[in-house]
Amino acid sequence: MRVLIVEDEGLVALMLEDMLEDIGCDVAFSAASVAQALAWIESDGQADAALLDVNLAGEKVFPVAQALRARGVPFIFATGYGDTRDPRFGDAPNLGKPIMIERLAEALHGMGLD
Repeated sequence: MRVLIVEDEGLVALMLEDMLEDIGCDVAFSAASVAQALAWIESDGQADAALLDVNLAGEKVFPVAQALRARGVPFIFATGYGDTRDPRFGDAPNLGKPIMIERLAEALHGMGLD
């Protein structure tokens, strides 16, 4: 499974990359901003799923979620601020930070992507 990571904290992104690799996933791309993620998606970037930090340096990740949903790519929100999802995406899993590898694996499994 190829997973897109959208996370603005470099060390957190590296940790997530390691976690995904430990549970048998490949990192499709790691973006640090909404603009970078959207550019990758629009350039025909391919992922089976995505892990989206809700707050990227004060900017919400919801345009990325919308672009992924339009392409049929499931995603998981990650946030250290509690459940801050947009109601349009209320069906997407929400993982609190710090993310535990077991919870990440469960969320991916729950999407039928293992």
